[in-house]
Amino acid sequence: MNKIQIAIVDDHNLFRKGLIRLINMGDSLQRYNILFEADNGNQMKEKMKLSPFPDIILMDIDMPELDGFESVEWLQRTHGDVKVLVMTMLEKESAILRMLRMGVKGYIHKDIEVADLHAALESIAANGIYYSEAATEVMQQNLNGLNNTTVQLSEKEREFIKFAITDMTYQQIADQMNLSVKTIDGYRETLFRKLHVKTRVTLAMHAVKHGLVEL
Repeated sequence: MNKIQIAIVDDHNLFRKGLIRLINMGDSLQRYNILFEADNGNQMKEKMKLSPFPDIILMDIDMPELDGFESVEWLQRTHGDVKVLVMTMLEKESAILRMLRMGVKGYIHKDIEVADLHAALESIAANGIYYSEAATEVMQQNLNGLNNTTVQLSEKEREFIKFAITDMTYQQIADQMNLSVKTIDGYRETLFRKLHVKTRVTLAMHAVKHGLVEL
């Protein structure tokens, strides 16, 4: 059985070492191999000049020199097959949406339990995606089993969704669409009801999954 090759990119050395211990805990089948560690995106780029390349990169967002967003952009251009699992203390809606739009495969909080960390790694390796309940407010529950073919959306609703999957504020979306914030709020609530979702992040995930918008 081929091991899952993992890289850890985080500017806190103690956190990286602790994370390695967590990954190794309970890994009785020896499924994982820590390929390398990096303090920031620039160091990651240096370590990825030669193969082998990681299957999964555990990535922090807030780092010096080259942060998580910039690092993901570089990975998308140069190593599109590498899956990124964001591990951060940030749970801002804008950060989750931005990472989603950039193609990140998973988003979890740094205080995750060992079992959940292993579940995240296994899910990304096998299915290509893992978003924690804490980060997405039951995103997976709202995504599973939804039938988009029965939902009729207006052109304005589709236009709203296109902007909603960015990190624009609702005021900025209103300005872009030449509408009031109150009208934008109405579009949001209507789409939440139509698509059976509860948050902007879940709306974005549903839109991407069902082809309502193109990234």
